[in-house]
Amino acid sequence: MGKPLRIGIIAGELSGDTLGEGFIKAIKAQYPDAEFVGIGGPKMIAQGCQSLFEMEELAVMGLVEVLGRLPRLLKVKAELVKYFSANPPDVFVGIDAPDFNLRVELDLKKKGIKTVHYVSPSVWAWRPKRIFKIDAATDLVLAFLPFEKAFYDKYNVACEFIGHTLADAIPLQPDQQQARQLLELEPNRQWLAVLPGSRGGEVGLIAEPFIQTCRQIKQKHPDIGFVVAAVNDKRRQQFEEIWQAVAPEIDFVIVQDTARNVITASDAVLLASGTVALECMLLKRPMVVGYKVNRLTGWLVQKLAITEYVSLPNILAGEELVKELILEQCDPEYLVPAVEEMLSSNNDDLIERFTQMHQMIRKNADVQAAAAVLKLIGKEYNNG
Repeated sequence: MGKPLRIGIIAGELSGDTLGEGFIKAIKAQYPDAEFVGIGGPKMIAQGCQSLFEMEELAVMGLVEVLGRLPRLLKVKAELVKYFSANPPDVFVGIDAPDFNLRVELDLKKKGIKTVHYVSPSVWAWRPKRIFKIDAATDLVLAFLPFEKAFYDKYNVACEFIGHTLADAIPLQPDQQQARQLLELEPNRQWLAVLPGSRGGEVGLIAEPFIQTCRQIKQKHPDIGFVVAAVNDKRRQQFEEIWQAVAPEIDFVIVQDTARNVITASDAVLLASGTVALECMLLKRPMVVGYKVNRLTGWLVQKLAITEYVSLPNILAGEELVKELILEQCDPEYLVPAVEEMLSSNNDDLIERFTQMHQMIRKNADVQAAAAVLKLIGKEYNNG
């Protein structure tokens, strides 16, 4: 008997934990005794991943915000590189978190360890010269979206388009009434889902303008309900504190459940930009996208950005299908009319576009990712 397959793996946030979970399952379907070690969240740990540090260590938002955590991040990175150098895995997979993972990957690749970056950094959106750093740090990039692979091909950087795991997991026609029953929401009421982010920094900046927007919407739509997804106790408590300070007279149903169930149960969504916007598209719900960062981070992003849109539905479509209100425009002055228009519109054409894009990126991504990684290290994936 040979040694079991050993994979180093690091996920930096909740969405990465979900990707890691599916990837580990797909590898274990072929190699049941495979070992996984690095940094993972609860889903990866439940699949047997040994997490050397808490995933929360890496969940830092914004360019400026990282600076305060830099000494700790550098220490974590150095300890991980030291560990993997002493205990070389067959391959290392960095899931998203590019500012951290690409540095780890570069050091490990220099030591002869095969490296994969899972989730393409947004080189097609801003800082395009990073593609040369990505090439230096990785043996392979796994991309969710077809236009990403086209960008890598242009620069002759190894990349596979694997489709998106969310597109596989979400049915083409989600069941709204089932979700309302699960969350114990009134079945015949109009519901607006409110999703101000999964990180503390996001909620701290975005919850207040979202809550103020809901207060004005409630005046015009007195029967509407508001349902909020809180990813954990900390985010729930943080949102409640801001809510009570800003608009205690408004009723919010706070659900400590997945954003997916909350979106499915809703009629429309007000959300912070991120992976959740893609999830909302796949769930066929109209949305308004808002986002804020601190002023210096916002200024830097505006200077470096080369794409017209920030939300994945719009980037994937190549046009503004959903309203984006970013930085200074993430304010009730702009959010309220956008939400009003969304609530009063017939969204059938939008839903049809969302369905077409869903089908385009539905490729059984967990299996595609596992197969690509195993091929890189000379092992077969039997999909039969």
